[in-house]
Amino acid sequence: MRNNTVTTFILLGLTDDQQLQVLIFVFFFLTYMLSVTGNLTIITLILVDSHLKTAMYYFLKHFAFLEISFTSACIPRYLYNIATNDKMITYNACVSQVFFTDLFAVTEFFLLAAMSYDRYVAICKPLHYVTVMSSTVCRRLIFCCWVAGLCIIIPPLSLGLNLEFCDSNVIDHFICDASPLLKISCSYTWFMEQTVVICAVLTLIMTLLCVALSYIYIIKTILGFSSLQQKKKAFSTCSSHMIVVSISYGSCIFIYIKPSAKESVAINKGVTVLTTSIAPMLNPFIYSLRNKQVKQALKDSIKRISLFLEK
Repeated sequence: MRNNTVTTFILLGLTDDQQLQVLIFVFFFLTYMLSVTGNLTIITLILVDSHLKTAMYYFLKHFAFLEISFTSACIPRYLYNIATNDKMITYNACVSQVFFTDLFAVTEFFLLAAMSYDRYVAICKPLHYVTVMSSTVCRRLIFCCWVAGLCIIIPPLSLGLNLEFCDSNVIDHFICDASPLLKISCSYTWFMEQTVVICAVLTLIMTLLCVALSYIYIIKTILGFSSLQQKKKAFSTCSSHMIVVSISYGSCIFIYIKPSAKESVAINKGVTVLTTSIAPMLNPFIYSLRNKQVKQALKDSIKRISLFLEK
């Protein structure tokens, strides 16, 4: 983003009402703390518990890390803005926020696709699971997710660095995001808008295709089970992932699949609250409450801590 005369931006936030800002601050602070605590708990449990060493938990650990990173790239800055009543953000800080939020978000979609492939192998090819989803394969898949994320965001980001901001520096959002930035730019933004949409759609198609194909084969395999107990167990191992996938893809469709960035971004604010604050908070609970091994690991850890404190 080439900042001819603009060196800082003003983030309007969600509201100018002081009383509402207090409520919003409390809400975002609590959800942020719960998100970080919950995801750190997931990471810690997977690191210390010997029963959580399969590929599924390896991916879940990285997913939790991405959730912490994503929400931390957005929420603390907004909390600071509310607490200090300072809505200013520097040009460099804004660019950095766009880069990291987009990188973490796109990488997360590719990771969800990798996680769906893991579930496919676990259910459809259980005898080959350990061989197919070896630690080497898992590390390579994680690496590919990050590389894919970078490859997706670099084209629009490179174009964005050439945007000019002549008169307005007021961003109608609580974070720096492509859509409101394009709205206030005095550059010709049509090509940039199309690039953003193409990259978003490309991410959706590639990852959603992988998720859809995985679950088509998973459902087909599960329906072939003769035992009702087997079917329930198989579905339960996928249910958490399916819920998270639904939230993630649903939110992305609302944010990016739109006619033009010049239109109002009001609806995006609500969806962004969901993706940056609520979803990262809910995901640890979704995975822990619906996963017996994670719940057992949590109980065991609490027991060990209790015994340690009693000594």
